[in-house]
Formats: sequence, C-alpha cells, structure tokens
Amino acid sequence: MGQNQRRVVVTGLGIVSPIGNSPQEFFSNLLAVRSGIRRFGDSGQVVGSVADFEPSAHFTKARLIGLDRVSQFGLLAAEQALVNSGLEGSRLAEANAGVYFGTGIGGAGALESGYASFFDKNDGRISPVTVVSTMANATAAHLSIRFGIRGPVMTYSIACASSAVAIGEAFRAIRDGYVDVAIAGGAEAMTTPGMVSAWAAMRVLAKPDDAYPERSCRPFSKGRTGLVLGEGAAVLVLEAYEGGRSRAARIWGELAGYGIACDASHISKPSLDGQVKALERAIADSGMASTDIGYINAHGTATQVGDVVETAALKKALGDAAYAIPVSSTKALHGHLMGAAGAVEMVASLMALSTGSIPPTGHYSEPDPECDLDYVPNQARKGPALKAVMSNSFAFGGTNAVLIAKRFAQQ
Repeated sequence: MGQNQRRVVVTGLGIVSPIGNSPQEFFSNLLAVRSGIRRFGDSGQVVGSVADFEPSAHFTKARLIGLDRVSQFGLLAAEQALVNSGLEGSRLAEANAGVYFGTGIGGAGALESGYASFFDKNDGRISPVTVVSTMANATAAHLSIRFGIRGPVMTYSIACASSAVAIGEAFRAIRDGYVDVAIAGGAEAMTTPGMVSAWAAMRVLAKPDDAYPERSCRPFSKGRTGLVLGEGAAVLVLEAYEGGRSRAARIWGELAGYGIACDASHISKPSLDGQVKALERAIADSGMASTDIGYINAHGTATQVGDVVETAALKKALGDAAYAIPVSSTKALHGHLMGAAGAVEMVASLMALSTGSIPPTGHYSEPDPECDLDYVPNQARKGPALKAVMSNSFAFGGTNAVLIAKRFAQQ
C-alpha cells in the first residue's frame, strides 16, 4: 500500500438472489447446497430465478413506472446493504459518496416489452418510459436519486466482469481519496424469453437435467454441459477505514487487491495469459503472498473450455499453492448472474471470510483430468479462520477482474 493510500473496508452487504434475499439466507443455502435453478416455462431451458418476487410488496404503483426489474433488484440490495452498514438516511446524503455499479444488459425486460409492442402488436404504443427503463445506467441513477448521492455515479457494462470492476474501481476511488463511501455492486435481470433464446443460440447454456433440473449446472465436473443464466443483485458498502471506525461499524473484511487485464484476443474465448495477468496483478496489489489466500470463489461457469482455462490460470499464477487452496464455483446453485456475478460472488467470499465456512461446488459428479484442483465437491467445509479470499470474474470481450479481501485487523 502506498504511503498516502487509505485502507478500504466493507461495512455493508445486501443481496437479492435465486437462493436468498439476505446475505445470511444466501450463504446458508450455499453451505446447504440448496439450488435456485428451475425450469424456465416451456422453453426447455433452466434459469436461476428470484422466486416469489412481488414488486408491489416493495414499491408503489407510481414508483414502478419506468423501474425495470433490474433496477428493482438493485435498489432492494442497496437498501439492505446500507441498513446493514448503519449509513442509511442523512448520514449517507451528507457523506462524500459515490455509486459504482455494474450490469451486462440493463433493462432487458423493458427492452423486450418495447420490441414486442413495436413488432408484434404493430400499434405504435411503445411505453414512453422505455428508454429510461432500458438504459444501462438506470439502476445507478435510481440509486443516486433514492439516497441523495451527488458524487460520482458510474456504470460499468463489461459482461460478466461488470460488478467486479465496479467494486474494484470503487475500492481505488476510496483508497486514493476521491470519495469516502461507495455503493458498489451490480444487478442483472435478463431471464426473459428473448434473452434466454439468444443465449441458447450461442450453444453455451447447460443441457437441462431431466430428472433433477436444479442440478443442471456442474462447474469443473467432467460431465458439465454449460452455464445457467441467473438474475438478482448484490451491493457492498465500502468505506475508508476511518469512517467505519468512527461509527463503530461492523467490518466484514478489508479490500486488499484488485487486478484487471484484457485478453485482447477473442470476443468469447478465454485466454490463459489474460487471466494470469489479472490474478498476478491482484496479488501484487494486495501485497500478500499467494499462500495467504485461503479460499477462491472461481468464475467457474461450467463451460468445457472456460473451466479448463481458469484452472490452468490459477496454477500458473499461484504456483504450487493452487493445489492447496479450496476453490469453488457457487454458480452451480445460483446460476451465472452476468453483470451481477462478481458482486454476488464477492458476498459469498466475504461471508466465507467472516465465518470460516467454505461453500462447495454443487453437483460435482466426476473428476475432469484437466481440472485437478480442490473444488470442494458437494459439501461445505468449516476450517480455520481465513486470512484472505479471492474472487474471479472473467468476461466475454476478454476483460478479467480479480478481487482480494482480507480479514480485518486493527493496526
């Protein structure tokens, strides 16, 4: 850490996900290997959906006008995180705060409805709020309006790395003194008929398990067939350590490292070198040794190529330590939340850091000779207190982002 760089701590967590709508419920279901993956209508596909979500229970009818499902998720996760941090209300509005938020698509539901109105009904009656509902920065804007944040309000749309980059950039902004507090995370709600069909056309979606659809996503297992789309949101409240200390806030962990690199090689095929660079940069940024990392939440999408490349990248970047570190992909249970994936998986990582419990890779059935690390198959572990955790997010387009958090210690 540079001489003038500040320590950055996590004081709030919030989540809306296919397996729970609070950090505690989410993590408990991860440890219990409870899947949120379900059949998607009569499409023949499966998705990780937020079950029994009723917008009217959270928003007035007037408020819902122009508020796509993705923004609904983002607002609810942020409200949770701020209550968790004790920063809600005037405390936040008066702070030197910013919003750093990620999404892959933005308002997919509103966009699909607008197209349906135009092409199917052909009556010209497109909702006048279609544009403001679909724009990628809508959720970040709603967060700034809802919480009175007048500092930087940034949106990152970098496919699967969106929210990891948002958290990393917020970390840097606080560390370097640009803001004191950040709402950082991401949201995604692309489980619509059109979007699911588009992903299916790429031939990257998992083949649904006819007998047990909830087990369709099998990261790192030899029989894996592809990814499962998920929806939801996760938000971290980040603060300069001095601010959290002054409020005696609970500290979930201290952000220690952030690494980012681009493959610059292919729009959808992962590159070993790009992932290795991001991993090495995160470790160097943290000032820690690879042996200090006690758990890795892998990108682990359950594609044939992706899991092999990530395994190789971990071995190259971490050396022999890679074989001793538990690695799991929680996507087996909640699906791939695309732009929200990095934030959701950072919540899982921070919960592991604070509890010492390591979530498993669900539905792991058969070892793959090319994926030969410790993937914590099918059963959670309770081990010694973790010193540090790592979370990987590797995106279409080639952007790779890695975050490292460490156990908070008074200094």
